Amino acid sequence: MGFRSGGAMLRLLVWAAFLLGCCHGRFVVEKNSLKVTAPDDLKGTYECAIGNFGVPQYGGTMVGFVAYPKANKKACKSFDDFDISYKAKPGSFPTFLLVDRGDCYFTKKAWNAQNAGAAAILVADDKDEPLITMDTPEESGRAEYLENITIPSALITKSFGDRLKKAIDNGDMVNVNLDWREALPHPDERVEYEFWTNSNDECGPKCDSQIDFVKSFKGAAQVLEKKGYTEFTPHYITWYCPEAFILSKQCKSQCINHGRYCAPDPEQDFSKGYDGKDVVVQNLRQVCVFKVAKEHKKPWLWWDYVTDFAIRCPMKEKKYNKECADGVIKSLGLDHKAIDKCIGDPDADEENPVLKAEQDAQIGKGSRGDVTILPTLVINNRQYRGKLDKGAVLKALCAGFRETTEPAVCLSEDIQTNECLENNGGCWQDKAANITACKDTFRGRVCECPVVKGVKFVGDGYTHCEASGSGRCEINNGGCWKETRNGRTYSACTDDGCKCPDGFKGDGKHKCEDIDECKERTACQCKECKCKNTWGSYECGCSGGLLYMKEHDTCISKNGATETGWGFLWVIFFGLVAAGIAGYAVYKYRIRRYMDSEIRAIMAQYMPLDNQGDVQSHSHHIEM
Repeated sequence: MGFRSGGAMLRLLVWAAFLLGCCHGRFVVEKNSLKVTAPDDLKGTYECAIGNFGVPQYGGTMVGFVAYPKANKKACKSFDDFDISYKAKPGSFPTFLLVDRGDCYFTKKAWNAQNAGAAAILVADDKDEPLITMDTPEESGRAEYLENITIPSALITKSFGDRLKKAIDNGDMVNVNLDWREALPHPDERVEYEFWTNSNDECGPKCDSQIDFVKSFKGAAQVLEKKGYTEFTPHYITWYCPEAFILSKQCKSQCINHGRYCAPDPEQDFSKGYDGKDVVVQNLRQVCVFKVAKEHKKPWLWWDYVTDFAIRCPMKEKKYNKECADGVIKSLGLDHKAIDKCIGDPDADEENPVLKAEQDAQIGKGSRGDVTILPTLVINNRQYRGKLDKGAVLKALCAGFRETTEPAVCLSEDIQTNECLENNGGCWQDKAANITACKDTFRGRVCECPVVKGVKFVGDGYTHCEASGSGRCEINNGGCWKETRNGRTYSACTDDGCKCPDGFKGDGKHKCEDIDECKERTACQCKECKCKNTWGSYECGCSGGLLYMKEHDTCISKNGATETGWGFLWVIFFGLVAAGIAGYAVYKYRIRRYMDSEIRAIMAQYMPLDNQGDVQSHSHHIEM
């Protein structure tokens, strides 16, 4: 056994040990549903496994019919060689090509089906077993066509595939609906997603696709993160070295912290270039960059760091090191000391809490399953399957929002079709006010009465919506009657609803008619009154030069009114004069009484002394 084959065996043993040590985890096959609508004996919903290539239509559906080729049934060759085409003609259903598993890669089958004009590919398993995930080939020399596969793919069970083939052989048209609407959870207005990646840039096309994705998706990711629409977390896969091999050259070159955290050799050659432990350290540094940036409330800086590091510090230029990384960190204004503290000592014989957390996170929890494919995108705790492409991933993220909470980017023409543009989506609308209940969503549309300028509309959203509450009259007059004539405007809109104003009668919504007060004898009815009806009111005059008093609905003489007015004023004047005289008399009377009382009081002080002297003298005379 040569050195490299021995290293390969060691990697196999290491990986096996990792899986055994994580026995509580499991790999979860991500699925979507396939609904057969015809023929009747096949009607029903079936599960199928989403392929990890192409572009699954997350959040959407696709309708078509199934075709099974008479030649090239495994689709390992170009269908042009057999003069077979599945290109859809105008007005026809798209073709879902059913092929058999075996003899070539799943991706090769998909590529040949796509070139033949198929809208999707269904691969029938060749043995009875649980569904598996169709992945891309691992070899470094794989064809470039992989990045150009755009049709969705699905693996179906052997038994279901046999039933489809039988129906097609019998001449039946098999209509199906591929449904990805529930492939991803969409519980609320924020999407949480993880990207399991690697800093290694020498692992071939797979590494190239990772960094290309990061570069292309960076702008959209940062906007979504800054505005609070998403919560992103990067992760990195490591494994540990079995205890029996810790002192081996292989583990020492691939691992840090005494075999606890390992990565494959970048060039798969231990005799040259960088080692696996270099990759582990750079992975750790990228995790710490994210942690420190997040602590400073700028987690989106991770995208800048990873992009700049890939450009400025590639392995090929021998710059894949700490010095170059520190330069990138400094240029982004991050605290490199805090990042170094987070990294710790890679040579210490102890656990690194950051990498230990990464290993724990790799084990599946809930519906997610273990992360075993690199790179892996996890959206709302479900593993994404499909092409690692900006448009495809953005569609998947948009499918993770609760309907009507999607950001504007999810409603652009490049991502989805605006169903409100055709017949207003079948929803209520007020064309005059340019108001509609149709809300375009990533998954379709909803009919929901809107809120316009703070005014809430209420109704079923399909046939009826009506403004309610204060301010409702500011929006298309609240949907009530309104009319202007000769410079005068009347409206039936009130805060409580539509009610014809005084002088009008009707339903208040569609029509208000003028009330003829003269004809209906509700005003201006006195003997001398002359009534003239006007729009929304009336005019009342009097004959014989009389004056009309509206509050009494009567006519009075203008002269009489004048005389009466002056007489009234004279009465008031004389009344005031009389009141003044009476007041003066009372005043004089009260003064006089006051003066009299004062005089009597003074005189009373002297009168008792005279009387007292007489009494004393008389008494003395008796005693004598």
